Amino acid sequence: MCACKKNLPNLGFSRTLQIMMTKVLFVCMGNICRSPSAEGVFRHLVNDAGLSAVVGIDSAGTHSFHLGEAPDARAAAAARKRGYEMTSREARQVTADDFRDFDLILAMDWENLSAMQQQCPKAYQHKLMLLMRFANDFEEATVPDPYYGGPEGFGKVLDYLEDACQGVLELVRKRATQYQAA
Repeated sequence: MCACKKNLPNLGFSRTLQIMMTKVLFVCMGNICRSPSAEGVFRHLVNDAGLSAVVGIDSAGTHSFHLGEAPDARAAAAARKRGYEMTSREARQVTADDFRDFDLILAMDWENLSAMQQQCPKAYQHKLMLLMRFANDFEEATVPDPYYGGPEGFGKVLDYLEDACQGVLELVRKRATQYQAA
């Protein structure tokens, strides 16, 4: 067995599928609003596209404020209204293994991108990006934090996430097509 297969984490998939799988991690500060919302939106898009067997999806926070907590009730309610599910998860913090294990690590804003850049080994820095770089309809560079605002902020966040996650979906679809052709 080649060394590249030996060091793969066991994510519950066959080793061959792990090689072909694109793993995406969404990151915000506390992992209770934006990143679990992005995870829910993207999971929905991936399932609808029939790519759930080749796309791994998770979310995390850069800070430990809400470890083990469920998503913010306002974020979950806004997501549910649009048909997204995110209630079966608990907040977690980004780990050193995440930098190795995920192919795309998508930050919601500059502060969280910067925090990850300080932690991330140089060999994996290329995986770190702002999620909004994949947006087509919105020109904003970041997804605003709705935590201290009203319910309308959670709707605006979902607007941004739907747009940007559609762009991420196109990238993972291309990767899946390339793997199938190889």
